[in-house]
Amino acid sequence: MENIYVLGHRNPDTDSIVSAMAYAALRNSLGDREFVAGRLGHLSDETALVLQRFGFEPPQRITTVRNQVRDLEYDTPPALNSALTVSHGWDVLQQDPKIAAIPVTDESGHLYGMLSSGDVASYDMHTVGSTVVDSIPLFNLLSVLEGKLLNDTGATVDTLSGEVVIALPKSRENLLFSGRDNIVVCGHQPDMIHRALEMNVRCVILCQAELDDALRGIPSDTCIISTPFDAYRAARLIFHAIPIARICRTHDLECFHLDDFIDDVKEVVSKSRYRCYPILDENDKVVGTLSRYHLIKPRRKRVVLVDHNEVSQSVPGLDQAEILGIIDHHRLADIQTGNPVFFRNEPVGSTTTIIAGMYQEKGLMPSANMAGLMAAAIVSDTVIFKSPTATQRDRDMAERMARIANVSLDELGQAIFSVSGRDDRSAQELLFTDFKEFLIAGHRLGVGQITCVDSAHMLQRKEEFLTAMRKAMDEKGYSIMMLMFTDVLLEGTQILYLGDEETVEQAFSVEAKGNTFFLPGVMSRKKQVIPMLSAIWG
Repeated sequence: MENIYVLGHRNPDTDSIVSAMAYAALRNSLGDREFVAGRLGHLSDETALVLQRFGFEPPQRITTVRNQVRDLEYDTPPALNSALTVSHGWDVLQQDPKIAAIPVTDESGHLYGMLSSGDVASYDMHTVGSTVVDSIPLFNLLSVLEGKLLNDTGATVDTLSGEVVIALPKSRENLLFSGRDNIVVCGHQPDMIHRALEMNVRCVILCQAELDDALRGIPSDTCIISTPFDAYRAARLIFHAIPIARICRTHDLECFHLDDFIDDVKEVVSKSRYRCYPILDENDKVVGTLSRYHLIKPRRKRVVLVDHNEVSQSVPGLDQAEILGIIDHHRLADIQTGNPVFFRNEPVGSTTTIIAGMYQEKGLMPSANMAGLMAAAIVSDTVIFKSPTATQRDRDMAERMARIANVSLDELGQAIFSVSGRDDRSAQELLFTDFKEFLIAGHRLGVGQITCVDSAHMLQRKEEFLTAMRKAMDEKGYSIMMLMFTDVLLEGTQILYLGDEETVEQAFSVEAKGNTFFLPGVMSRKKQVIPMLSAIWG
């Protein structure tokens, strides 16, 4: 079952985090089970406080939804230990003709090499000109021959080496084995076996025959093995008893990890001549193989977006994902979908208000802890209902959630906003805690917002904030950059800005001094700041 990620916007605020968690919990409670809440950035101090207070762990961090190797329908052939026989490797290769190669691993499961049919064929052609084998493990040989040891010498032998010889009639002396370094393959040929034992050859392989009692008593260092196969097949199988480690490809291995991006994989594959590539997990263990045809149509990650509908605010790689739904309370922006999707956009002060209403529609009462979490999100996003985006519906839903959780909205609001703008946080961190980008008529705009109870105290760090803002403007190319110190007690916002001063003064009908000005009654970024600049820029 593939996960469906519920994601808020970048640099998430409390409403973004909680709406993702609440919607995922709702859908899973209705029996879907695959919904997973995610977050695109670090938690603010405010959000961390709320999660801790109501006993929730932060959602998992999602950095991208670009297509990755893990999204492919890749093959999962057996990963063979490098000590297994060539015969075993060949049998596995023949089980699925679509698999061009199989991974070979060491004992810990890490990649050792790749074995293909071509590797086996190349080795077979080599054995036509060379009939010598070196250090074949006895266990391997007994396995491929389905053999049995017929004398005690075999108990002291671990490996066998020598030239493989099929014993011929005695009349052809020039073709008979003539030295000790031989592995003799024969049938019911007592004279040949007697001669081999007297010469102490390395091994006698008895094909489809019994060993005479008279021969068993001959003192010899020869290992005797019986096999049900005929002499020709037994001779070929001897060569297939060597470990696959000796013939598999171990050099110039191109491998990919599950988290590698498909775009990067395609570039590597386009420059490579191999047909099959091993896939490794985060521990470098082999999990499968990838071929070129797997890259044609990867599975798209599935997402539901909450609290935003702008590409610039959404998860990286969104164009490669499948959007299943959008739940938001902002203006309609630029996200496009390939298919019709569930879309719910309502003019309320908090996305969590919409989702709390969905609990009601589905007849599901949230738990006390979840209700407390949702009440906190609504209070946060509506600035204790002082934001012009706040509606009676937000207040009613927050009060209902607070009753379920047995908490006070006033006390919750004071706790939330007293933690914002802590002096132990750097200006850079505070600037991007709740930060959004906008593209308006070709102008790139960045606006951060810090909701606090003492904006004058925050402005004492004005130069620190301006330094961080200048750095961001240079890196991102913003036309204008703003930082809003929204003061809950003053019910207004102190604006710190960089960029075209004339545009700023016209947009807000103010006279700016020292890169700052105060806007009484302004509490909302989306409803009172962005629309003013949109009007100026057309």
